Amino acid sequence: MPTRPTKDLETFPNPEPSRDYTVRIRVPEFTCLCPKTGQPDFAELTLEYVPDALCVELKSLKLYVWSFRDEGAFHEAVTNRILADLVTALAPRFMRLRADFNVRGGIYTTIVAEHRDPDWAIPPRIELP
Repeated sequence: MPTRPTKDLETFPNPEPSRDYTVRIRVPEFTCLCPKTGQPDFAELTLEYVPDALCVELKSLKLYVWSFRDEGAFHEAVTNRILADLVTALAPRFMRLRADFNVRGGIYTTIVAEHRDPDWAIPPRIELP
């Protein structure tokens, strides 16, 4: 049976839940459709998060991202929807999603959306000599 896109996001237990660390995931081939023209929009997504109890399983993320290929969505709406779905699935300490959309009509669009658990404090930055 061939692989199909899905909105299901699978998770696995964070292997180091007592430590703050950052997971960075680059998705260079995101596509959706312009809701006005139906033409394809292309973007590179960069996901950064500090996990709490759960991490996202990468194959499920790939299939989730693929599920937007035939959907019409404004850049702002699709970026915030993806962030909301990931926050719902993972409940991270912090998450940032950056969507860099390719040119359309001579205009580039970048959307950055963030989530922060109100009980999480950002650790102080350490400058090494």
